[in-house]
Amino acid sequence: MNINDAFPSQYLKADDLGTSKPVVTISHVEMEEVGEGKKPVLYFQGKARGMVLNKTNKERLVEFMGATETDDWAGKRVRLVVEKVDYAGKRVPAIRIHEVEQPKTEPVREPGEDDIEDIF
Repeated sequence: MNINDAFPSQYLKADDLGTSKPVVTISHVEMEEVGEGKKPVLYFQGKARGMVLNKTNKERLVEFMGATETDDWAGKRVRLVVEKVDYAGKRVPAIRIHEVEQPKTEPVREPGEDDIEDIF
């Protein structure tokens, strides 16, 4: 038995990912009571548990998304990777968010819109 199974977490943690590096789609961000205060929690489409955002991952998301408004992150894809980080004088596993190429979508043209042929 994995002892961590006896103490399930409400939030996603590094142990949950193991060596996998899933690409997930952001659903939304909510402010929730975590520990002794409110923190942003990042949720993903089709996943029950969210990931508590720390400052490092928040900064990465702002950089990748080009937006500080979390509503603008919905529908965007990111990769979750476990990396060793320095925390309280120790090397510990932590989830880090990595940028992935977003799917390209062609804008829908309405009939009659720009009926002039493209010249290049």
